[in-house]
Amino acid sequence: MSRLYLDHNATTPLRAEARRAMIDALDVVGNPSSVHAEGRAAVALKEQARAKIATAFGAEEAEIVFTSGATEAAAMALAGRGLDCAGVEHDCVSAWCHPVLKADRSGRVAVNAPERTALQVANSETGVIQDLPLGIAVSDAVQAAGKIAWRFDQSGAQMAFISAHKFGGPKGIGALILRRGLEVAAFLKGGGQEMGRRAGTENLIAIAGFGAAAETAARDVTLGRWEEIAEFRNILETALEAGSDGLIFVGMDEERLPNTSCVITPGWEGATQVMQMDLAGYAVSAGSACSSGKVKTSAALRSMGFSASEAGQAMRVSLGLETTKEDVLRFADAWRVKRKRHGQRAA
Repeated sequence: MSRLYLDHNATTPLRAEARRAMIDALDVVGNPSSVHAEGRAAVALKEQARAKIATAFGAEEAEIVFTSGATEAAAMALAGRGLDCAGVEHDCVSAWCHPVLKADRSGRVAVNAPERTALQVANSETGVIQDLPLGIAVSDAVQAAGKIAWRFDQSGAQMAFISAHKFGGPKGIGALILRRGLEVAAFLKGGGQEMGRRAGTENLIAIAGFGAAAETAARDVTLGRWEEIAEFRNILETALEAGSDGLIFVGMDEERLPNTSCVITPGWEGATQVMQMDLAGYAVSAGSACSSGKVKTSAALRSMGFSASEAGQAMRVSLGLETTKEDVLRFADAWRVKRKRHGQRAA
């Protein structure tokens, strides 16, 4: 039986449209900083992609700065600002902020001073979606972009960042989006690329894939394709719960990403679940891809009030647009078998 990939919040398969755009970009030989015809062709390709991303996510083209990914974009937005955040934020945000804000057991964060706060749109581990207050300083939109109808111009954020590989684009390319009139200090200096905000020859091939993926991802949201995935997520949770007492579905009563389920199984370590399901042919995770495999429990779940033991027993299943009802039921059946065997061994 073929393997089943259920870790789309970590990364997504490359969309066919992005692959085609990247292959076509391989034949564009010019440097975007060159003024000759070949250079102008490269610039045109780059700006076409920027326009697609701007349209897809409700931004102006001049507000988009290409980066190597969300981590770099977060650093550009956050370094030296001393903003406040909650412990549910991704490490690329909490590394630069003061984690003083509180999240409740459902993952919702209370914000007092938006202009001094970094707040994610949606959590990568639980899928819980926040209500962003107007004027929030910086927002991590990595998990939201391409899964829900998120638009920068309606988000209330002064700056936000996204990553292409979370919605079918290539890895290693992302963007910082900042309101017109705002500026950030350039980390990389030595050239005038990206309106002076990020020096260095642009990754034209990845940018082309980024633009194509953004365009098709936005189309899928508009067409309501994720609504069916939300139904499959709910079917999955019902199936997991059948015959297994004491499960905790984190954030179940809150608005969540349509594809994300975070389940705590008492007495069964999340890392063990991941390994056992991997051997059975299923790819899931025990939390954020940047934290999985490290000897620590989920900071997000701990900040929500879960104990270290509970946080260590969490498993995340994140579905993709190609996931079917049969897929989730097949996974649930296999998980219940492993759960039963683990309980028997523990007894």
